[in-house]
Amino acid sequence: MKWTRDARPRRIVVISTGGTIASRWTGSGYAADASGDDVVATAAVPDHVDVEVLDLFNVNSSRMTTDRQLRLLAAVHETLADPGVDGIVVTHGTDTLEESAFFLDLHHSDPRPVVFTGAQRPFGTGDGDGPGNLYDALQVAATVHGLGVLVVFDGLVHAARGTVKTRTLDSDPFADPSGRRVGRLGFGQVDVEREPERPAPLPLPEAAIAAITSTAGAADARRVLPRVDIVMHHSDNDPVLFEAAVAAGARGIVLVGTGAGNATPEIADAVARAVRDGVHVVLSTRVASGPVAEVYTGGGAVDLAAAGAVLAGTLRPGQARMALLAGLLAESTSPERRNQLLRTLLEGPVRAESVLAVAH
Repeated sequence: MKWTRDARPRRIVVISTGGTIASRWTGSGYAADASGDDVVATAAVPDHVDVEVLDLFNVNSSRMTTDRQLRLLAAVHETLADPGVDGIVVTHGTDTLEESAFFLDLHHSDPRPVVFTGAQRPFGTGDGDGPGNLYDALQVAATVHGLGVLVVFDGLVHAARGTVKTRTLDSDPFADPSGRRVGRLGFGQVDVEREPERPAPLPLPEAAIAAITSTAGAADARRVLPRVDIVMHHSDNDPVLFEAAVAAGARGIVLVGTGAGNATPEIADAVARAVRDGVHVVLSTRVASGPVAEVYTGGGAVDLAAAGAVLAGTLRPGQARMALLAGLLAESTSPERRNQLLRTLLEGPVRAESVLAVAH
């Protein structure tokens, strides 16, 4: 399906959060410091597109935090409350773009697009890819409808769900290792090859957003937001780091297993203890593609699921963590209902019941 923008003017808001697309040389390395206006000024703007800029924050995305992601989520919803806005582009660093985009997609109920983009080469360089990526993102945001949150890089369009950074420095850093891209751009058109499958969107986590806007700073925000950790299994692994996360107050842990989601009997025992203590555990894998599956015992996914871990499907660890975080932020009345909600968020499209019904 080819989407071609008509001549009606489109009003697109660019929300700037930093990243390589806004990074300049500091003398010892690159750091985000260019404003959203500076970034937009480097790019051509598609015909019949009017751009407005919102500078939300300006950080290298390795410094992303839950409170910043909640601020971004709130800013997107506040922007779309204006019916005159046709779409949003978020400029974001590539390190954690996959997490922020997926988190927003889990809460995105509006047919108007939210398009994430950024750069692999810094602001102002002669071979910079930021201007081209921004032009493409504006074109997608001015064209498509009803596809959820998207990621646009190097002429390709990806769904937020499942899309991760697969290359550290190449110009096309993003892909869904277990699925297909959504489409591509070319000759003034957006060619959509598939419609992303998404679960019904979660309600906005109003209580968490209110908490971060009423606290004095990041340290206070961390005290009111759930801690969610990632622990990786490896040869010679023991439960020490997993149990350290529990002791640190984690309300959720993503266990990154080997293969299709495997560990050891000792790890399975630690998972069972954590679940009994009210910690939610999600099982993902360090393998690049494919689903987590209950195949092996002896500490494998069979035992980990029996211990109470919820399988992450094809979500890789970073996005599995965001699903777990979203589940913890959602209002729920019992651990059982929260686990049901987590399974829905992790597995993808809703079959019988909506996420809204599960969440409430």
